[in-house]
Amino acid sequence: MVTWDEFLKALEATVPQLVLSLRALTQPSGILQLVILILAFALANYGARWAGPHVENWVRAQETSIRRLRFLALVLRRLRVILFVAVVWLAVVIMREVTWPSRSYLLLVVGNLAAVWLVISISSRIIRNPLAARTVALGCWIFAALSILDLMPQAVLLLDAMAVEVGSLRISALLILKAVVTLTALLWLAGFLSRATERRMERVKDLSPSMRVLAGKFARIGLFTIAMVLGLQTIGFDLTTITVFSGAVGLGLGFGLQKVVSNLVSGVILLLDKSIKPGDVISLGETYGSITSLGARYVSVVTRDGREYLIPNEDLITNQVINWTYSDEKVRLDVPFGVSYDSDPKLVRELAAKAAAAVARVEDHPAPVCHLTAFGESSVDFLLRFWIDDPGKGVVNVKGEVLLALWEALHEAGVALPYRQHDIHVRGPVELVYQVPQGENTSPSGRSG
Repeated sequence: MVTWDEFLKALEATVPQLVLSLRALTQPSGILQLVILILAFALANYGARWAGPHVENWVRAQETSIRRLRFLALVLRRLRVILFVAVVWLAVVIMREVTWPSRSYLLLVVGNLAAVWLVISISSRIIRNPLAARTVALGCWIFAALSILDLMPQAVLLLDAMAVEVGSLRISALLILKAVVTLTALLWLAGFLSRATERRMERVKDLSPSMRVLAGKFARIGLFTIAMVLGLQTIGFDLTTITVFSGAVGLGLGFGLQKVVSNLVSGVILLLDKSIKPGDVISLGETYGSITSLGARYVSVVTRDGREYLIPNEDLITNQVINWTYSDEKVRLDVPFGVSYDSDPKLVRELAAKAAAAVARVEDHPAPVCHLTAFGESSVDFLLRFWIDDPGKGVVNVKGEVLLALWEALHEAGVALPYRQHDIHVRGPVELVYQVPQGENTSPSGRSG
C-alpha cells in the first residue's frame, strides 16, 4: 500500500508547488490555517445572514439607474463570498506580521481563488446568455486557478499529450481548446464591432436608409470574415484548403446548385444576425407557428394544428417575416365589437376592460383598455386591446376567451349587442295592384263558378 509520503515524493517531480502545499497541511501551521478557513466561512455565513436584510433595504431605497441597481443586486447575492474573502485576507495580513509568510500560504491561495471567482462571477453577467455566462466564468476561473497554483505548465503539457495523429495532421486537446477559445473570442469581438458599426451607420444622415443598411451588412460580413481568417491562422490551419473548397462551390454553382447554396448561405446569415431562433413564434404568409429547429437548408415550424412546415432559409431572408417573440414575448391583440345606441359608452368601456382582465392569459401590466372608435350604422363601435406574453400557445383561442368573457359581462349588465339594421324610405304614392289568379271567381259570394 502506498503511504502518504511515497505519494508526495512521486508527485513532487511534476508539481512541486502543490506538494509543498500538501506537506504544509500536516504541519501545525497548516492545521491552524485550516481552522482559520473554517472560522472565516462561519463568520461570513453569519455576517451575510445578519447584514443581508440591512443591505437589501439600503439597495431598495436607492434612487439610481437600472444598471447600477442590477450591479448592487449582484453584489448583494454574493455578500457571503465577499465577507469570506475579507476575513481570509485580514487573517493573511495578521499572520504575515507575526510569523513567516510561508505559514499563511494556504490562506493566501484560498483567498485569491475566492476573490477571482467573485470578480469573474460578477463580470460574466455582461453576457446575456446564462449558459454562455456560466461557461465563460468556469473557464476563466480554471485558468486563474492554474495560474495561482503554478500548475499552468503541467496542464499545457497534459493537454498537448492528449493528441491523435491523422496522417501528417496532429490534433491535440490543447489545439482544440485554443481553437474554441480563439474563435469564440474573435467572433464575439466581430459581433460587438459590427453592432457598433451598424448603430453608427444609422446616425449618419448623409446616407440614404438603404445605403446605411447595406454598409452595415457589408461591415458585418467583412468583420466576421476577418475574425474567421485570423482565428484559423492562429491555430495553424492551412488556408490553402479554402481554395479547394471555393473551387468545389463554384463547380456546384455551375451545375445548377444555386438554390442549395443560397439556402446554405441564408442559413448562415440567419444564425449570425439572430433574427430567428428555436422557440420563436413567427408568421410567414399563412403559416403561424413556433420554430423547433434551424437546419442548414430549412427551418422547421410547427403550427397549432400539429403540422410541421419545412421553410427554406431563402424564403425567410427574402420575404417579410413576423417574429412575435423577437425582442419581447409580449404581444398586443385587438378585439373590435359594437353595442346598441341605448348603451352607456363609459359603462361599456369599464365592463370590457374588466372582462379582458379576468382571462388568465391576459397581462395585468399593461392593463387591458377599451376605446370608442366610431359611431357605426347599427352600433357604437369599440376596440378592446390587451396584452399576452405567450403567443406560442395561440392567439385565436385567447381572443375567443376574451370574447366569451365580454359577452357574459355585457349580458349581465343588460347591454345589448345590436343586429344589423337598414332604414327603407319610400317616396311618392304606391299603387297596390292585386291580380286575380286565373280560374278564380270574383263574385261577392266568393264561390267559384
